[in-house]
Amino acid sequence: MKDEDIHRVIAILREKTKRWNLPVVTEVAVKTKNPFKVLISCMLSLRTKDEVTKKASERLFRIADDAERMIKLPVGKIEEVIYPVGFYRNKAKAIKKVCQIIVKKYKGKVPSDLDELLSLPGVGRKTANLVLTVGFGKAGICVDTHVHRITNRWGYVKTKTPEQTEFALREKLPRTYWIEFNSLLVNFGQRICRPVSPFCSRCCIEIFCEKVGVKKRR
Repeated sequence: MKDEDIHRVIAILREKTKRWNLPVVTEVAVKTKNPFKVLISCMLSLRTKDEVTKKASERLFRIADDAERMIKLPVGKIEEVIYPVGFYRNKAKAIKKVCQIIVKKYKGKVPSDLDELLSLPGVGRKTANLVLTVGFGKAGICVDTHVHRITNRWGYVKTKTPEQTEFALREKLPRTYWIEFNSLLVNFGQRICRPVSPFCSRCCIEIFCEKVGVKKRR
């Protein structure tokens, strides 16, 4: 993909994804405008399907919708409520610990600084950037498996890890697209640009894609 093609690609994806449901963490952000709920739902979403994350988040927020309430819950109760999200026991412990830090160090408010978010246990660059972008509306580039795979498949970047992809995109992706980029590509990656055998015949931006590494397609 040529660098200048990104403007047309984003415009097409914006139009296409209007017909699809938002990724669950973006939906939480849009509905609640609450960085705490964005953070917790993102922690729950790791290695978990959207529909499972959505239901688990809703159950959890019904009994604890801020850090102060969350730290009053026993870890076992959090485990029970968020099951069957992936690694639910580890996530329950991480959620409790994160909330304790937020209450003690940040007076109950989720920090809006990337380095401070990264200092929280269980919070990596993907989660931190997603909280910044959809939770606070601040510039950042959230790179998950979809963003990493698709941008390399396009030939827009040539990287080996999601972290390398993030920094490559920071260098070349126009800043005006940073906040929405993850949501657009997650939606696109879940439905069209699948990890194995992508639906190239249905792809609205197929003419821009170099199909790097694609061995089988539909």
